[in-house]
Amino acid sequence: MPPASNADWLARSQAAVWHPCTQMRHHAQTASPAHLPLVPIARGSGAWLYDFDGKRYLDGISSWWTNLFGHANPRINAALSDQLETLEHVMLAGFTHQPVVELSERLSALTGGALGHAFYASDGASATEIALKMSFHYWRNVGRPEKAEFLCLAGSYHGETVGALAVTDVAIFKDAYAPLVRAGAHVLPSPDFRLAEPGESPAAASINCARRAAAALEAWLEGHADTTAALIVEPLVQGASGMAMYDREYLRLARALCDRYEVHLICDEIAVGCGRTGSFFAHQQAAIKPDLMCLSKGISGGYLPLSVVLCSDTIYAAFLDDSLARAFLHSHSYTGNALACRAALATLDIFEADDVLAVNRKKAAKIESALAPLADRPQVKHLRQRGMIAAFDVATADPHFSRKFYRAALDAEALIRPLGNTVYLMPPYIVDDGEIDHLGKAIGHALDQALAD
Repeated sequence: MPPASNADWLARSQAAVWHPCTQMRHHAQTASPAHLPLVPIARGSGAWLYDFDGKRYLDGISSWWTNLFGHANPRINAALSDQLETLEHVMLAGFTHQPVVELSERLSALTGGALGHAFYASDGASATEIALKMSFHYWRNVGRPEKAEFLCLAGSYHGETVGALAVTDVAIFKDAYAPLVRAGAHVLPSPDFRLAEPGESPAAASINCARRAAAALEAWLEGHADTTAALIVEPLVQGASGMAMYDREYLRLARALCDRYEVHLICDEIAVGCGRTGSFFAHQQAAIKPDLMCLSKGISGGYLPLSVVLCSDTIYAAFLDDSLARAFLHSHSYTGNALACRAALATLDIFEADDVLAVNRKKAAKIESALAPLADRPQVKHLRQRGMIAAFDVATADPHFSRKFYRAALDAEALIRPLGNTVYLMPPYIVDDGEIDHLGKAIGHALDQALAD
């Protein structure tokens, strides 16, 4: 029997699958400017995805920021094939296995030993929940239960489960569920460099925005430190709110303030970790260490659901006691899954063997060159880059801009899905110069098409 066509899979998917982060009606409204194409994918190879009709798409956003070393990567495939012959999964309550031990050791080593224990789950939002619960429970265990509130930044995104929504400040994800979200999370100003004051030079804007946001944090802590458990931040880049980038000075100042006022610093490295910003962990660029760190997305190379919370020895020690009530009684059925951990170990092996961070610096420079001509377009604002993440904002009042751009990019053989009016690139690390040029040209074409009406 010949393989099914795109049309076959489209009909079956629309009849049976509820797709995420989507108004499903938009998939069906093919004649509407709001139309959001549903693309059936038959296979992936390297940086490319292929549909059932033979059309290809360069994965310019790493399949929602997860894929690091390409689709169907031979080295990760081989590691998973080997692991399948040994152990696929065993519950981590009362058991352990080689991949989870080795991964925990290697992740701790990447923090210089500052974060000594790893707690596992399956997705980023779950990692956020775990980190918040650990901080809250730590303060209770050390006799300070009044420290039960959390701080986050304007525009922050830390996941869409109910606990994670408490520290997420993106209205479209949060507002509908406001009655379910716990109180006790406070939103503070973002250090986003785009918040420059009138007359502030571009050179000064980034660090000044960071210092003003840190001053707001200090003012809050002066009056509320006794009831504040933790500050959670996305280091250097706030992803889902439009790739808001900020100066590392904010992280340095925030770390010092958290130390002074005895508040935990949680670094959400789910999207920005694993080399995305130029260092393996984004917070390393500020020469600081968090008390808790969340990882997911790229840690398994984009292969399998996996998330990790790394914590300091001080936090871990506060849970050691004969009393079960003082233990961290949180679990997921697939915690520490052996296959997912093995994929993560293979991912770390590639980082080491290929000197990925050094190679990425050259690729980041190529991305900068490929996008530089966009700065001359009057609708393009705040062209910016941090390592392998590049973004710009588009000045348009068209409510359908993002979908028009997305459709036009697909026509140009590129998967580039804007965040509102923010267009961004976050490609797999295996893209070559020709593929980067392809993405640059696809963006130019998609802009022309989306702004033509």
